[in-house]
Amino acid sequence: MTMTASWISKKPDRCGGDACIRETRIPVWVLVNYRRLGASDADVLRAYPGLTPADLEAAWEYAAANLAEIDRAIRENEEGAAGFVE
Repeated sequence: MTMTASWISKKPDRCGGDACIRETRIPVWVLVNYRRLGASDADVLRAYPGLTPADLEAAWEYAAANLAEIDRAIRENEEGAAGFVE
């Protein structure tokens, strides 16, 4: 059963319309990039104490289904494109 529909939200007035966890301002691409840089799920949960293991599961599921979108957001952030820069 997919949780993505209920756990991931996209709103044009929040984080530039990027996919975020629930109604937070935590974009999925930020979590994915953190993981790509070597963070474990436990590391991510320590860094974002408001998130749950279910949130991460939904983020990884969304990212796997929307890889091009996530890669683009990470690339734009690294290049300093307009929008959210961590």
